[in-house]
Amino acid sequence: MEYVQETITTLHAYDDVNPPAPVGRAAVVVPLAYRDCETPAAEQVFSTLATVGPERVVVALRSDQGGVGDAVDWLEGFDLPMTVLWCDAPAVETALSGAGLAGDGAGGKGQDVWLALGLASDAEYVVVHDADTKSYDHTHVPRLLFPLANGHEFSKGYYARVERNRLYGRLCRLFVIPLVRTLAADHGGDLLRYLAAFRYPLAGEFAATSDLVRSLRLPRGWGLEVGTLGDAFTAVGTAGTAQVDLGTHEHDHRPVAGQTGLGEMARDVGRTLFTVLEERGVDIDYGALPDRYRDHGCRLVGQYATDAAFNGLDHGIEAERAQVDRYAEAIAPPDADDRLPAWRDAPVDPDHIAERSAEALAGVGATPR
Repeated sequence: MEYVQETITTLHAYDDVNPPAPVGRAAVVVPLAYRDCETPAAEQVFSTLATVGPERVVVALRSDQGGVGDAVDWLEGFDLPMTVLWCDAPAVETALSGAGLAGDGAGGKGQDVWLALGLASDAEYVVVHDADTKSYDHTHVPRLLFPLANGHEFSKGYYARVERNRLYGRLCRLFVIPLVRTLAADHGGDLLRYLAAFRYPLAGEFAATSDLVRSLRLPRGWGLEVGTLGDAFTAVGTAGTAQVDLGTHEHDHRPVAGQTGLGEMARDVGRTLFTVLEERGVDIDYGALPDRYRDHGCRLVGQYATDAAFNGLDHGIEAERAQVDRYAEAIAPPDADDRLPAWRDAPVDPDHIAERSAEALAGVGATPR
């Protein structure tokens, strides 16, 4: 067990820590895809959350019309003060279009979280976490909130991704971490030192004050975690930021290839990272960066292999080197900035979105209690 501090405050769980925290003054946002409803992981997340006692839970639901009724019925079974926001309801999409926020018509997890944050930001504190965490624990929300009651405005979870006798968290440890370290070595600067300090920058778990939440410009897709870190740095800096040990996490896994695979996710994440850096004056040499990243990534693969062997874990070193090569193809100048506006500047009111969602749910006979 170590206790090393970083550029940002780093909180370590030396035991089964459940610290005192303002849970009753916090709203919890949980993005949920219909395919995850009734899975053992989601069942555990919501049933455990019911024992934690937050002020409010906002479920950012993505579902087609055929499944939304079943999803709401299932969510109704949990003893939680819950609001279900049907994020891709036609009426919600129309409201966004009317406000000039239609984008390219392809919403995603980032847009869903952004919609829910607008509604949740009337609470003093907001926590965001995923619904597919098989190892979800009742201490996670208090751990994330503890720094906010102790002089910080933003906290981020970190954890080990170890299951099936293998190391996971591939997009984070094979793409984002070596890419950020490469850029930090080339450019320096406070922002890159800040990004490099996070032990799991792609963790979906974070907590923030409502003021900070209203200042976040989230990308519509998979770059939301990196985009959040960029705006958190601008708003509160290193002094206002903490990261919190959440133990060992087990999540769903994605293939590398395919439309929703890690290779395509890397393009989203890279685009947001480069947008954040260019906005703050970092001049990136996109011609040289892929090879620089590849060298750093392959060195890390060797280090992961030694760590895996030390722990008796399986490790496909050639497969991971191939992933680094695949991710290097995602390194390119950002073609567009897909970030949504901060809620404090948004041309639409979150209550208006909530009303359109409620009307849509009623229209298909899925009105929550």
